Amino acid sequence: MLKQGQSQKLGQKQSLQQKLSPQQIQYIKLLQLPTIGLEQRVKEEIELNPVLEEAEPEEITESVDEIEREWEESEDESTGDPDPVDQNEEIDWESFLHNTEFDGQSFGSNYSGDEEFRDLPNPYHETLLEELEHQVSLLDLDDTEKLIADQILGSLDNDGYFRREIEAVADNISFNYGVVSDEEQVEKVRKKIQRLEPVGIASRDLRDCLLIQVEMMRRNDPVVETAKKILKDEWAAFERKHFSKLKTRLGVDDEQLKEAFNLIKGLNPRPGAVANPDEDSRQYIEPDFEVYYVPASDDEEDDDGEFVIKLNQRNIPPLRISPHYKEIWDDLKKNRKKNSQESEARSFIRNKVESAQWFIESIRQRQKTLLDTMKTIVALQEDFFKFGEGLKPMILKDVAERVHLDISTISRVVNGKYVQTNFGVYELKYFFSEGLKMESGEEVSSQEVKNLLEELIKNEDKKNPLSDQELTKLLRDRGYQVARRTVSKYREKLNLPVARLRKQIV
Repeated sequence: MLKQGQSQKLGQKQSLQQKLSPQQIQYIKLLQLPTIGLEQRVKEEIELNPVLEEAEPEEITESVDEIEREWEESEDESTGDPDPVDQNEEIDWESFLHNTEFDGQSFGSNYSGDEEFRDLPNPYHETLLEELEHQVSLLDLDDTEKLIADQILGSLDNDGYFRREIEAVADNISFNYGVVSDEEQVEKVRKKIQRLEPVGIASRDLRDCLLIQVEMMRRNDPVVETAKKILKDEWAAFERKHFSKLKTRLGVDDEQLKEAFNLIKGLNPRPGAVANPDEDSRQYIEPDFEVYYVPASDDEEDDDGEFVIKLNQRNIPPLRISPHYKEIWDDLKKNRKKNSQESEARSFIRNKVESAQWFIESIRQRQKTLLDTMKTIVALQEDFFKFGEGLKPMILKDVAERVHLDISTISRVVNGKYVQTNFGVYELKYFFSEGLKMESGEEVSSQEVKNLLEELIKNEDKKNPLSDQELTKLLRDRGYQVARRTVSKYREKLNLPVARLRKQIV
Protein backbone atom coordinates (compact mmCIF):
# COMPACT_ATOMS: atom_id res chain seq x y z
CA MET A 1 0.00 0.00 0.00
CA LEU A 2 1.28 3.44 -0.94
CA LYS A 3 1.51 6.11 1.71
CA GLN A 4 0.10 9.55 1.15
CA GLY A 5 2.25 11.62 -1.19
CA GLN A 6 3.80 8.55 -2.85
CA SER A 7 3.10 7.43 -6.40
CA GLN A 8 4.19 4.76 -8.82
CA LYS A 9 5.38 5.51 -12.33
CA LEU A 10 5.79 3.01 -15.11
CA GLY A 11 7.62 4.00 -18.26
CA GLN A 12 9.99 2.90 -20.97
CA LYS A 13 13.39 4.32 -21.71
CA GLN A 14 15.20 3.82 -24.99
CA SER A 15 18.97 4.08 -25.13
CA LEU A 16 21.76 3.14 -27.53
CA GLN A 17 24.60 0.99 -26.27
CA GLN A 18 27.63 -0.12 -28.23
CA LYS A 19 29.07 -3.45 -27.16
CA LEU A 20 32.39 -4.78 -28.39
CA SER A 21 32.32 -8.12 -30.19
CA PRO A 22 34.71 -10.88 -29.07
CA GLN A 23 36.78 -10.21 -32.21
CA GLN A 24 37.12 -6.53 -31.31
CA ILE A 25 38.08 -7.37 -27.73
CA GLN A 26 40.75 -9.76 -29.01
CA TYR A 27 42.07 -7.14 -31.45
CA ILE A 28 42.29 -4.52 -28.67
CA LYS A 29 44.17 -6.93 -26.42
CA LEU A 30 46.66 -7.76 -29.18
CA LEU A 31 47.03 -4.11 -30.15
CA GLN A 32 48.34 -3.05 -26.75
CA LEU A 33 50.95 -5.84 -26.58
CA PRO A 34 54.57 -5.00 -27.39
CA THR A 35 56.51 -7.28 -29.76
CA ILE A 36 57.83 -9.53 -27.01
CA GLY A 37 54.32 -9.91 -25.56
CA LEU A 38 52.87 -10.78 -28.96
CA GLU A 39 55.48 -13.51 -29.45
CA GLN A 40 54.35 -15.18 -26.23
CA ARG A 41 50.69 -14.61 -27.02
CA VAL A 42 51.01 -16.36 -30.40
CA LYS A 43 52.71 -19.31 -28.74
CA GLU A 44 49.89 -19.53 -26.20
CA GLU A 45 47.18 -19.42 -28.88
CA ILE A 46 48.90 -22.19 -30.89
CA GLU A 47 48.92 -24.35 -27.75
CA LEU A 48 45.25 -23.59 -27.01
CA ASN A 49 43.89 -24.04 -30.53
CA PRO A 50 44.91 -27.27 -32.33
CA VAL A 51 43.56 -25.90 -35.64
CA LEU A 52 46.10 -23.04 -35.61
CA GLU A 53 49.69 -23.82 -36.53
CA GLU A 54 52.91 -22.27 -37.77
CA ALA A 55 53.50 -22.18 -41.50
CA GLU A 56 56.27 -21.42 -43.93
CA PRO A 57 55.72 -18.02 -45.62
CA GLU A 58 55.00 -19.65 -48.98
CA GLU A 59 52.35 -21.85 -47.35
CA ILE A 60 50.17 -18.90 -46.32
CA THR A 61 47.10 -19.33 -48.49
CA GLU A 62 43.44 -18.55 -48.38
CA SER A 63 42.83 -21.75 -46.42
CA VAL A 64 40.39 -19.95 -44.14
CA ASP A 65 38.29 -18.88 -47.11
CA GLU A 66 38.43 -22.38 -48.54
CA ILE A 67 37.06 -23.86 -45.33
CA GLU A 68 34.36 -21.19 -45.23
CA ARG A 69 33.30 -22.22 -48.74
CA GLU A 70 33.23 -25.85 -47.62
CA TRP A 71 30.87 -24.90 -44.79
CA GLU A 72 28.56 -23.14 -47.23
CA GLU A 73 28.61 -26.03 -49.69
CA SER A 74 27.95 -28.62 -47.02
CA GLU A 75 25.03 -26.58 -45.69
CA ASP A 76 23.57 -26.15 -49.22
CA GLU A 77 23.85 -29.88 -49.94
CA SER A 78 22.31 -30.99 -46.65
CA THR A 79 18.75 -32.30 -46.77
CA GLY A 80 16.16 -33.20 -44.21
CA ASP A 81 15.86 -31.88 -40.71
CA PRO A 82 18.93 -30.22 -39.27
CA ASP A 83 20.95 -32.11 -36.75
CA PRO A 84 19.87 -31.24 -33.20
CA VAL A 85 23.45 -30.46 -32.15
CA ASP A 86 24.06 -28.21 -35.18
CA GLN A 87 20.71 -26.52 -34.68
CA ASN A 88 21.54 -25.54 -31.13
CA GLU A 89 25.20 -24.95 -31.79
CA GLU A 90 26.51 -21.79 -30.11
CA ILE A 91 29.97 -20.46 -29.51
CA ASP A 92 30.90 -20.31 -25.85
CA TRP A 93 31.99 -16.65 -25.86
CA GLU A 94 32.89 -16.71 -22.19
CA SER A 95 35.23 -19.62 -22.72
CA PHE A 96 36.59 -17.97 -25.88
CA LEU A 97 37.41 -14.75 -24.09
CA HIS A 98 39.06 -16.68 -21.29
CA ASN A 99 41.21 -18.63 -23.75
CA THR A 100 42.36 -15.49 -25.54
CA GLU A 101 42.86 -13.30 -22.49
CA PHE A 102 46.34 -11.92 -21.84
CA ASP A 103 47.16 -9.52 -19.02
CA GLY A 104 50.40 -8.17 -20.50
CA GLN A 105 52.52 -9.25 -17.52
CA SER A 106 53.44 -12.86 -18.23
CA PHE A 107 55.45 -12.45 -21.39
CA GLY A 108 59.12 -13.24 -21.88
CA SER A 109 61.83 -12.62 -24.46
CA ASN A 110 63.17 -16.15 -24.76
CA TYR A 111 61.34 -17.18 -27.96
CA SER A 112 63.73 -19.08 -30.20
CA GLY A 113 63.41 -20.42 -33.69
CA ASP A 114 65.42 -23.53 -32.76
CA GLU A 115 63.11 -26.45 -32.03
CA GLU A 116 65.76 -28.03 -29.80
CA PHE A 117 65.60 -25.22 -27.23
CA ARG A 118 62.10 -23.79 -27.71
CA ASP A 119 60.33 -26.13 -25.31
CA LEU A 120 63.01 -26.40 -22.64
CA PRO A 121 61.59 -25.47 -19.22
CA ASN A 122 62.92 -22.37 -17.52
CA PRO A 123 65.45 -23.09 -14.76
CA TYR A 124 64.04 -22.94 -11.26
CA HIS A 125 65.19 -20.07 -9.05
CA GLU A 126 64.55 -19.91 -5.34
CA THR A 127 62.47 -16.96 -4.26
CA LEU A 128 63.87 -14.56 -1.71
CA LEU A 129 61.42 -15.91 0.86
CA GLU A 130 62.61 -19.48 0.25
CA GLU A 131 66.24 -18.39 0.60
CA LEU A 132 65.49 -16.60 3.87
CA GLU A 133 63.53 -19.57 5.24
CA HIS A 134 66.52 -21.79 4.51
CA GLN A 135 68.90 -19.37 6.29
CA VAL A 136 66.55 -19.08 9.28
CA SER A 137 66.48 -22.88 9.60
CA LEU A 138 70.26 -22.74 10.21
CA LEU A 139 69.91 -20.26 13.09
CA ASP A 140 69.91 -21.47 16.67
CA LEU A 141 66.27 -20.68 17.50
CA ASP A 142 63.87 -22.30 19.93
CA ASP A 143 60.28 -23.18 18.95
CA THR A 144 58.85 -19.80 19.97
CA GLU A 145 61.57 -17.92 18.09
CA LYS A 146 60.88 -20.03 14.99
CA LEU A 147 57.22 -18.95 15.14
CA ILE A 148 58.34 -15.32 15.47
CA ALA A 149 60.74 -15.67 12.52
CA ASP A 150 57.96 -17.14 10.39
CA GLN A 151 55.70 -14.20 11.25
CA ILE A 152 58.43 -11.68 10.41
CA LEU A 153 59.26 -13.27 7.05
CA GLY A 154 55.58 -13.40 6.15
CA SER A 155 55.21 -9.69 6.90
CA LEU A 156 58.02 -8.34 4.67
CA ASP A 157 57.00 -5.83 2.00
CA ASN A 158 58.30 -5.75 -1.59
CA ASP A 159 61.40 -3.79 -0.56
CA GLY A 160 62.20 -6.24 2.22
CA TYR A 161 61.18 -3.98 5.11
CA PHE A 162 59.32 -5.15 8.20
CA ARG A 163 56.83 -2.38 8.89
CA ARG A 164 54.41 -4.30 11.08
CA GLU A 165 54.03 -3.36 14.73
CA ILE A 166 56.24 -5.51 16.98
CA GLU A 167 53.42 -5.80 19.50
CA ALA A 168 51.07 -7.15 16.82
CA VAL A 169 53.44 -10.06 16.09
CA ALA A 170 53.60 -11.05 19.74
CA ASP A 171 49.81 -10.82 20.08
CA ASN A 172 49.24 -12.86 16.93
CA ILE A 173 51.46 -15.70 18.15
CA SER A 174 49.75 -15.73 21.53
CA PHE A 175 46.28 -15.76 19.97
CA ASN A 176 46.89 -18.35 17.21
CA TYR A 177 49.40 -20.68 18.84
CA GLY A 178 48.81 -20.16 22.55
CA VAL A 179 52.49 -19.32 23.00
CA VAL A 180 53.45 -16.35 25.14
CA SER A 181 56.07 -14.00 23.64
CA ASP A 182 56.96 -10.37 24.23
CA GLU A 183 58.16 -7.44 22.14
CA GLU A 184 61.74 -7.82 23.32
CA GLN A 185 61.83 -11.41 22.04
CA VAL A 186 60.37 -10.39 18.66
CA GLU A 187 62.94 -7.60 18.28
CA LYS A 188 65.75 -10.02 19.15
CA VAL A 189 64.70 -12.41 16.35
CA ARG A 190 64.24 -9.53 13.89
CA LYS A 191 67.81 -8.33 14.50
CA LYS A 192 69.10 -11.85 13.80
CA ILE A 193 67.20 -11.95 10.50
CA GLN A 194 68.61 -8.52 9.62
CA ARG A 195 72.09 -10.04 9.47
CA LEU A 196 71.09 -12.71 6.96
CA GLU A 197 71.61 -12.30 3.21
CA PRO A 198 70.72 -9.82 1.85
CA VAL A 199 71.96 -7.82 4.85
CA GLY A 200 69.36 -5.30 5.96
CA ILE A 201 66.33 -7.48 5.30
CA ALA A 202 63.49 -7.02 7.83
CA SER A 203 64.68 -3.50 8.73
CA ARG A 204 62.22 -1.05 10.24
CA ASP A 205 63.16 1.91 8.02
CA LEU A 206 65.89 3.17 5.69
CA ARG A 207 68.17 4.36 8.47
CA ASP A 208 67.91 1.00 10.24
CA CYS A 209 68.62 -0.78 6.93
CA LEU A 210 71.74 1.23 6.09
CA LEU A 211 73.11 1.15 9.63
CA ILE A 212 73.08 -2.65 9.92
CA GLN A 213 74.96 -2.90 6.62
CA VAL A 214 77.65 -0.54 7.88
CA GLU A 215 77.87 -2.37 11.21
CA MET A 216 78.51 -5.63 9.35
CA MET A 217 81.58 -4.10 7.65
CA ARG A 218 85.16 -4.37 8.87
CA ARG A 219 85.98 -2.61 12.12
CA ASN A 220 88.66 0.04 12.73
CA ASP A 221 88.22 1.55 9.28
CA PRO A 222 87.98 5.38 9.59
CA VAL A 223 85.58 5.65 6.64
CA VAL A 224 83.29 2.96 8.07
CA GLU A 225 83.36 4.57 11.50
CA THR A 226 82.50 8.00 10.03
CA ALA A 227 79.62 6.49 8.05
CA LYS A 228 78.34 4.76 11.19
CA LYS A 229 78.40 8.04 13.16
CA ILE A 230 76.52 9.80 10.37
CA LEU A 231 73.77 7.17 10.34
CA LYS A 232 73.54 6.86 14.16
CA ASP A 233 73.91 10.45 15.29
CA GLU A 234 73.58 12.81 12.30
CA TRP A 235 70.73 11.35 10.23
CA ALA A 236 68.80 14.64 9.94
CA ALA A 237 71.85 16.57 8.69
CA PHE A 238 72.70 13.69 6.34
CA GLU A 239 69.20 13.73 4.80
CA ARG A 240 69.36 17.48 4.23
CA LYS A 241 72.98 17.37 2.98
CA HIS A 242 74.18 19.95 5.49
CA PHE A 243 77.84 19.31 4.75
CA SER A 244 79.29 22.15 6.80
CA LYS A 245 77.44 20.98 9.93
CA LEU A 246 78.57 17.39 9.38
CA LYS A 247 82.23 18.37 8.98
CA THR A 248 82.13 20.43 12.17
CA ARG A 249 80.30 17.83 14.28
CA LEU A 250 82.32 14.85 13.01
CA GLY A 251 85.67 16.65 12.85
CA VAL A 252 86.41 15.58 9.27
CA ASP A 253 87.49 17.38 6.09
CA ASP A 254 85.86 17.38 2.64
CA GLU A 255 87.69 14.28 1.42
CA GLN A 256 86.87 12.19 4.51
CA LEU A 257 83.22 13.23 4.38
CA LYS A 258 83.05 12.46 0.66
CA GLU A 259 84.45 8.94 1.25
CA ALA A 260 81.85 8.27 3.95
CA PHE A 261 79.05 9.59 1.73
CA ASN A 262 80.17 7.40 -1.18
CA LEU A 263 80.23 4.38 1.11
CA ILE A 264 76.65 5.05 2.25
CA LYS A 265 75.51 5.69 -1.33
CA GLY A 266 76.86 2.26 -2.27
CA LEU A 267 74.67 0.45 0.28
CA ASN A 268 71.49 -1.39 -0.65
CA PRO A 269 68.39 0.65 0.30
CA ARG A 270 65.97 -2.08 -0.91
CA PRO A 271 67.27 -5.49 0.20
CA GLY A 272 64.00 -7.18 -0.75
CA ALA A 273 64.14 -6.04 -4.38
CA VAL A 274 66.41 -8.90 -5.42
CA ALA A 275 66.41 -9.31 -9.18
CA ASN A 276 65.14 -12.63 -10.50
CA PRO A 277 66.89 -13.82 -13.70
CA ASP A 278 63.52 -14.49 -15.34
CA GLU A 279 62.28 -11.03 -14.40
CA ASP A 280 65.43 -9.50 -15.91
CA SER A 281 64.62 -11.10 -19.26
CA ARG A 282 61.14 -9.65 -19.19
CA GLN A 283 62.58 -6.17 -18.77
CA TYR A 284 64.59 -6.47 -21.99
CA ILE A 285 63.46 -3.91 -24.56
CA GLU A 286 62.79 -5.25 -28.04
CA PRO A 287 62.05 -2.35 -30.43
CA ASP A 288 58.67 -2.75 -32.11
CA PHE A 289 59.67 -0.57 -35.08
CA GLU A 290 62.75 0.36 -37.07
CA VAL A 291 62.81 3.78 -38.74
CA TYR A 292 65.71 4.97 -40.88
CA TYR A 293 66.12 7.87 -43.29
CA VAL A 294 67.89 7.04 -46.53
CA PRO A 295 69.15 10.18 -48.38
CA ALA A 296 68.81 10.17 -52.15
CA SER A 297 72.33 11.57 -52.53
CA ASP A 298 75.38 12.10 -50.35
CA ASP A 299 76.16 15.42 -52.02
CA GLU A 300 72.87 17.28 -51.60
CA GLU A 301 71.84 18.74 -48.26
CA ASP A 302 68.14 18.99 -49.05
CA ASP A 303 67.46 15.88 -51.09
CA ASP A 304 64.39 13.80 -51.70
CA GLY A 305 65.35 10.82 -49.61
CA GLU A 306 62.87 8.39 -48.09
CA PHE A 307 62.08 6.82 -44.76
CA VAL A 308 62.30 3.07 -44.25
CA ILE A 309 59.72 2.00 -41.68
CA LYS A 310 59.63 -1.62 -40.54
CA LEU A 311 57.46 -3.45 -38.03
CA ASN A 312 59.47 -5.95 -35.97
CA GLN A 313 58.04 -9.41 -36.69
CA ARG A 314 61.28 -11.37 -36.58
CA ASN A 315 60.21 -13.93 -33.93
CA ILE A 316 56.49 -14.05 -34.73
CA PRO A 317 55.81 -17.07 -36.94
CA PRO A 318 53.38 -16.98 -39.88
CA LEU A 319 50.12 -18.75 -39.05
CA ARG A 320 47.66 -20.88 -40.98
CA ILE A 321 44.69 -23.21 -40.52
CA SER A 322 45.94 -26.79 -40.15
CA PRO A 323 45.44 -28.88 -43.35
CA HIS A 324 45.00 -31.92 -41.09
CA TYR A 325 41.75 -30.51 -39.70
CA LYS A 326 40.70 -29.64 -43.24
CA GLU A 327 40.98 -33.37 -44.06
CA ILE A 328 38.96 -34.30 -40.98
CA TRP A 329 36.30 -31.81 -42.05
CA ASP A 330 36.20 -33.36 -45.54
CA ASP A 331 35.77 -36.86 -44.09
CA LEU A 332 32.92 -35.70 -41.85
CA LYS A 333 31.24 -34.01 -44.78
CA LYS A 334 31.40 -37.16 -46.91
CA ASN A 335 29.70 -39.22 -44.22
CA ARG A 336 25.99 -38.67 -44.79
CA LYS A 337 25.00 -40.67 -41.71
CA LYS A 338 25.28 -38.27 -38.85
CA ASN A 339 25.48 -39.17 -35.20
CA SER A 340 25.99 -37.13 -32.06
CA GLN A 341 29.77 -37.73 -31.94
CA GLU A 342 30.28 -36.53 -35.51
CA SER A 343 28.08 -33.53 -34.88
CA GLU A 344 30.17 -32.65 -31.84
CA ALA A 345 33.33 -33.03 -33.95
CA ARG A 346 31.90 -30.74 -36.64
CA SER A 347 30.95 -28.19 -33.98
CA PHE A 348 34.40 -28.40 -32.39
CA ILE A 349 36.22 -27.86 -35.70
CA ARG A 350 33.90 -25.03 -36.69
CA ASN A 351 34.48 -23.21 -33.41
CA LYS A 352 38.24 -23.70 -33.49
CA VAL A 353 38.51 -22.59 -37.13
CA GLU A 354 36.48 -19.47 -36.36
CA SER A 355 38.70 -18.74 -33.37
CA ALA A 356 41.85 -19.25 -35.47
CA GLN A 357 40.45 -17.06 -38.24
CA TRP A 358 39.68 -14.25 -35.81
CA PHE A 359 43.13 -14.52 -34.26
CA ILE A 360 44.93 -14.35 -37.62
CA GLU A 361 42.75 -11.45 -38.75
CA SER A 362 43.34 -9.61 -35.44
CA ILE A 363 47.10 -9.89 -35.92
CA ARG A 364 46.81 -8.58 -39.51
CA GLN A 365 44.69 -5.68 -38.29
CA ARG A 366 47.18 -5.01 -35.51
CA GLN A 367 50.06 -4.85 -38.01
CA LYS A 368 48.21 -2.40 -40.21
CA THR A 369 47.21 -0.14 -37.29
CA LEU A 370 50.75 -0.09 -35.88
CA LEU A 371 52.32 0.71 -39.25
CA ASP A 372 49.76 3.42 -40.05
CA THR A 373 50.40 5.02 -36.65
CA MET A 374 54.19 4.86 -37.00
CA LYS A 375 54.08 6.33 -40.53
CA THR A 376 51.99 9.23 -39.23
CA ILE A 377 54.36 9.88 -36.31
CA VAL A 378 57.30 9.94 -38.74
CA ALA A 379 55.44 12.30 -41.08
CA LEU A 380 54.74 14.69 -38.18
CA GLN A 381 58.27 14.45 -36.77
CA GLU A 382 60.34 14.31 -39.97
CA ASP A 383 63.11 16.58 -38.66
CA PHE A 384 63.72 14.40 -35.64
CA PHE A 385 63.95 11.15 -37.62
CA LYS A 386 66.28 12.86 -40.13
CA PHE A 387 68.57 14.80 -37.79
CA GLY A 388 67.84 13.55 -34.25
CA GLU A 389 66.52 16.94 -33.09
CA GLY A 390 63.77 19.43 -33.75
CA LEU A 391 60.95 17.62 -31.96
CA LYS A 392 57.60 19.33 -32.62
CA PRO A 393 54.54 19.57 -30.37
CA MET A 394 52.27 16.59 -31.03
CA ILE A 395 49.36 15.05 -29.15
CA LEU A 396 47.44 11.80 -29.60
CA LYS A 397 44.61 13.63 -31.32
CA ASP A 398 46.97 14.78 -34.12
CA VAL A 399 47.75 11.17 -35.02
CA ALA A 400 44.21 9.86 -34.44
CA GLU A 401 42.73 12.36 -36.90
CA ARG A 402 45.17 11.39 -39.65
CA VAL A 403 44.76 7.62 -39.35
CA HIS A 404 40.99 7.92 -38.71
CA LEU A 405 41.07 6.01 -35.44
CA ASP A 406 39.94 6.74 -31.90
CA ILE A 407 42.37 8.47 -29.52
CA SER A 408 42.10 5.48 -27.14
CA THR A 409 43.29 3.19 -29.95
CA ILE A 410 46.33 5.37 -30.63
CA SER A 411 47.03 5.41 -26.90
CA ARG A 412 47.11 1.59 -26.90
CA VAL A 413 49.47 1.57 -29.87
CA VAL A 414 51.85 4.06 -28.26
CA ASN A 415 51.88 2.58 -24.76
CA GLY A 416 54.92 0.39 -24.11
CA LYS A 417 56.13 0.41 -27.74
CA TYR A 418 59.65 1.39 -28.81
CA VAL A 419 61.29 2.45 -32.08
CA GLN A 420 64.89 1.95 -33.20
CA THR A 421 66.29 5.01 -34.99
CA ASN A 422 69.69 6.22 -36.18
CA PHE A 423 69.88 8.19 -32.93
CA GLY A 424 68.95 5.47 -30.44
CA VAL A 425 65.90 3.62 -29.13
CA TYR A 426 62.93 5.76 -28.08
CA GLU A 427 59.59 4.98 -26.50
CA LEU A 428 56.78 6.22 -28.74
CA LYS A 429 55.47 8.32 -25.85
CA TYR A 430 58.65 10.40 -26.20
CA PHE A 431 57.32 11.97 -29.41
CA PHE A 432 54.11 13.24 -27.79
CA SER A 433 54.23 16.51 -25.90
CA GLU A 434 52.42 19.80 -25.54
CA GLY A 435 53.66 22.93 -27.27
CA LEU A 436 55.58 25.77 -25.64
CA LYS A 437 56.04 29.23 -27.18
CA MET A 438 59.41 30.93 -27.52
CA GLU A 439 60.11 34.66 -27.59
CA SER A 440 60.21 34.54 -31.39
CA GLY A 441 56.64 33.19 -31.42
CA GLU A 442 57.78 29.77 -32.64
CA GLU A 443 56.18 26.81 -30.92
CA VAL A 444 58.48 24.05 -29.66
CA SER A 445 57.90 20.73 -27.94
CA SER A 446 57.93 20.66 -24.16
CA GLN A 447 60.15 17.58 -24.52
CA GLU A 448 62.82 19.84 -26.00
CA VAL A 449 62.65 22.04 -22.89
CA LYS A 450 62.92 18.96 -20.65
CA ASN A 451 66.00 17.79 -22.55
CA LEU A 452 67.64 21.22 -22.12
CA LEU A 453 66.67 21.31 -18.43
CA GLU A 454 68.24 17.89 -17.92
CA GLU A 455 71.40 19.06 -19.65
CA LEU A 456 71.63 22.21 -17.49
CA ILE A 457 71.31 20.17 -14.30
CA LYS A 458 73.81 17.59 -15.55
CA ASN A 459 76.45 20.30 -16.17
CA GLU A 460 75.77 22.42 -13.06
CA ASP A 461 78.27 23.06 -10.29
CA LYS A 462 77.72 20.09 -7.97
CA LYS A 463 78.82 22.09 -4.93
CA ASN A 464 76.26 24.80 -5.70
CA PRO A 465 73.37 23.28 -7.68
CA LEU A 466 71.01 25.54 -9.60
CA SER A 467 67.72 26.41 -7.93
CA ASP A 468 64.47 26.26 -9.91
CA GLN A 469 64.49 30.05 -10.14
CA GLU A 470 68.02 30.05 -11.58
CA LEU A 471 67.08 27.31 -14.04
CA THR A 472 64.06 29.39 -15.12
CA LYS A 473 66.29 32.39 -15.80
CA LEU A 474 68.73 30.31 -17.88
CA LEU A 475 65.88 28.92 -19.98
CA ARG A 476 64.41 32.40 -20.50
CA ASP A 477 67.84 33.68 -21.57
CA ARG A 478 67.69 31.06 -24.33
CA GLY A 479 64.28 32.25 -25.47
CA TYR A 480 62.01 29.76 -23.71
CA GLN A 481 59.08 31.50 -22.03
CA VAL A 482 58.59 29.29 -18.96
CA ALA A 483 57.42 29.96 -15.43
CA ARG A 484 59.25 28.70 -12.35
CA ARG A 485 56.39 26.33 -11.47
CA THR A 486 56.67 24.85 -14.99
CA VAL A 487 60.38 24.23 -14.46
CA SER A 488 59.60 22.56 -11.13
CA LYS A 489 56.99 20.35 -12.81
CA TYR A 490 59.37 19.31 -15.60
CA ARG A 491 62.17 18.62 -13.11
CA GLU A 492 59.88 16.34 -11.09
CA LYS A 493 58.81 14.49 -14.25
CA LEU A 494 62.50 13.90 -14.97
CA ASN A 495 62.84 12.44 -11.43
CA LEU A 496 65.43 15.07 -10.52
CA PRO A 497 65.50 16.23 -6.88
CA VAL A 498 65.54 19.84 -5.69
CA ALA A 499 68.85 21.75 -5.64
CA ARG A 500 69.52 21.03 -1.95
CA LEU A 501 69.37 17.27 -2.52
CA ARG A 502 71.54 17.45 -5.66
CA LYS A 503 74.39 18.96 -3.70
CA GLN A 504 77.57 16.87 -3.69
CA ILE A 505 80.99 16.96 -2.08
CA VAL A 506 83.37 17.45 -5.01
